[in-house]
Amino acid sequence: MLKTVKNIGLAAMIILGSVSFANASEGSSFEIKKNDWPHAGPFGKFDKPALQRGLQVYKEVCSACHSLNMVAFRELTALGYNMDELKVFAAEYEFPNGTDDEGEEVFRKGKPHDYFPAPFASEAEARDSNNGALPPDFSLLAKSREHLSMFTPWNSLYGEDYIVGILTTYHEGNPNGGEMTDGMYFNEAFKGNMIAMAPPLSDDLVEYADGTKATMQQMAHDVATFMYWAAEPKMEDRKKMGLKVIIFMTILTIMLYFVNKSVWRKVKKGDDLV
Repeated sequence: MLKTVKNIGLAAMIILGSVSFANASEGSSFEIKKNDWPHAGPFGKFDKPALQRGLQVYKEVCSACHSLNMVAFRELTALGYNMDELKVFAAEYEFPNGTDDEGEEVFRKGKPHDYFPAPFASEAEARDSNNGALPPDFSLLAKSREHLSMFTPWNSLYGEDYIVGILTTYHEGNPNGGEMTDGMYFNEAFKGNMIAMAPPLSDDLVEYADGTKATMQQMAHDVATFMYWAAEPKMEDRKKMGLKVIIFMTILTIMLYFVNKSVWRKVKKGDDLV
């Protein structure tokens, strides 16, 4: 009976892992490449230079279409910036600030407590500018595209892998010879292979402040790292707390084991408890 239960449990683990992997690849025969991410795993930490480069790519390229509604400028201190630098950064943006005496809308410079402004005033305007498609908000996109397998972690596909795949697998025309829909682009990693977003990256599109060569692959990797931070800004704190809890529970378990052993020693020996 026990052996049967073990076999059923093992089968369930394999099935769950396979389902997770299948979901990640559903709709396309293209296998998304898995990358090594410094922040992955229980002890992983964000690569701050990569985060800063990713922010630069977002600001100079992606922010023209994609919003970042859930991230405030002040949160960028986690990327290694100080508050004075963030004040300068925020001041580059303008926000509505009521109207003047003539009824004209006035604007103010951004402040650290402000959130990244949306590139479009409405959904209709966003669709009109992007072939009818609505550019998704970047705040949680990296998390919404990951497929993690609890029992077979080697089958896990991270959202960052998906993002890098999307950004680096465009083709001019359909390599399979099929017809292309007007206003659409062929992308190997995208489900159905037809995507409304034009290829956003090309080599040397930005000039990195730290001197890193801005290849397409490098920019994709950096902006994917930044997008995962945007979705999980407290990840490092959460991992630290988890480690502390594990250490505490381990010590508590050992203590309870010896207390239990001491309390029940006489009973197990059959001695008189009085």
